[in-house]
Amino acid sequence: MNNFFVFIPLYNGDIMKDKSIWLDGITRKKFPKLDKDIDCDILIIGGGITGVSTAYFLKDSNQKIVLVERNKLCMGTTAKSTGKLTFLQDDMINKIKNIYDEDIACRYIKSQKDAISLAKKIIVDNDIKCNFTSVNSYIFNNKGTNSYKIFENYNIYKNSALIKIKDNIPIKTKCYKSLEVNDTFVFHPVKFVLGLSEIISKKIDIYENTNVMYMDSKDNYYLVKTKNGIITAKKVILACHYPFFLFPYLFPMRTSLEKSFLVASEIDSVKSFSAINIDKEVLSIRYHKDKKNYLITVSESNSLDKNIDNLKKRDNAIWNMRRRFSPNIKYCWSNYDIMTWDYMPLVGEIDKNLYIATGFNTWGMTNGILSGKIISDLILEKNNPYTTLFDPNRDIKNIPRIINFNIKNASSFICTKLNKDKKFYRNNVKIVKENGTWYGIYIDENKKEHKVLNICPHMKCNLSFNYQTKTWDCPCHGSSFDIDGNVIYGPSTYNIKITKK
Repeated sequence: MNNFFVFIPLYNGDIMKDKSIWLDGITRKKFPKLDKDIDCDILIIGGGITGVSTAYFLKDSNQKIVLVERNKLCMGTTAKSTGKLTFLQDDMINKIKNIYDEDIACRYIKSQKDAISLAKKIIVDNDIKCNFTSVNSYIFNNKGTNSYKIFENYNIYKNSALIKIKDNIPIKTKCYKSLEVNDTFVFHPVKFVLGLSEIISKKIDIYENTNVMYMDSKDNYYLVKTKNGIITAKKVILACHYPFFLFPYLFPMRTSLEKSFLVASEIDSVKSFSAINIDKEVLSIRYHKDKKNYLITVSESNSLDKNIDNLKKRDNAIWNMRRRFSPNIKYCWSNYDIMTWDYMPLVGEIDKNLYIATGFNTWGMTNGILSGKIISDLILEKNNPYTTLFDPNRDIKNIPRIINFNIKNASSFICTKLNKDKKFYRNNVKIVKENGTWYGIYIDENKKEHKVLNICPHMKCNLSFNYQTKTWDCPCHGSSFDIDGNVIYGPSTYNIKITKK
């Protein structure tokens, strides 16, 4: 299912791929599927930028390390990102300051600058060919009423970075005020991760197509059950975007999911900058130069439950690119980001010898690499200045905010129960109730019915059909299943196939 892509004819006669630009034309080393019981000192679950970066920082520790990935390495969130390495991150710093204080906000800025330095060192030291390019970064407002936010951000950044206030950005779009910094970069995230995987595979065992079903602790080790074998590990690192278990840590109470649509259009030449606005209607911009030149934009960002009409949102994102910048669109895809209640990641030890890295608030490239360094330092008993800042067990500040945060999360769940049969469904998708059980039916182009359970095994949210990818998606936490009920992405570890009696 991961290799199925829809080709859509556009008005100008071109062909657009429903596929991330980073996954097109990629050649990769294949890793085996786990098919036996194994033991290790450290198990890393997840083969995106976080898991592979963590493995990189641990590879010389003289411990037996295993990394497992549900699908193929770097096919998930990392492969669908913008590939920016910047510390100028929309209105993030101002939001953090308003919840905590300016000192915490400045520590976050420093963490992102250190993450960029780590990325640069890894790429240079290992000569990783990943289109690593120095660019200036901007944040800007395209709504006049938000100019004050630009000045609020400036007052925080000015003590941590060389930053300039400007009246525009280097592309023709509405802009009232902007901030500019240098020492930021863009890169090809899949080439980076696959380049790292080549390095770590010399010392670390990597298994692809290995789905972790559940985990249990016993004495001083963990038993991690996969479909074809049990992994016994002294330490476990969860680098799998969204945790696959609910209790006892209740991550749904501290996180929510946001979905965005990305468009890449072929252009004549690239410019040396990236930008993102601070307004509610998100517009993110970067350029990519490889064999051809591309402009990549992000728009239509909203909570997951408000982005279930994927074709409409995709068309809006395409229209945004056409109307504002370029008609020669080649790629369009979507991505999920985990948002935390206080806009800072959850990274560190959540239980004895159990570590987690998640909640990157749309800035997974810097925070994924940084998380690998934080967790490796914890395991190797080294000091790291950000262990307390991103501690997943940190004290909750601003109680009214987290209450409101969870009310919104609860409303998403309730909406899936009240509105199962969506207005945008065509005649080839049906939601039916039989003997007290809800089912989803997709009728393919050959008139064959594909019938599955219409409920996510993770937290029992009802699923929505995604016409863009032909999958059943969970609008609460992002699990995705193919038309025959096989789980593609978590947090669910179970299928939604109908059990034959």
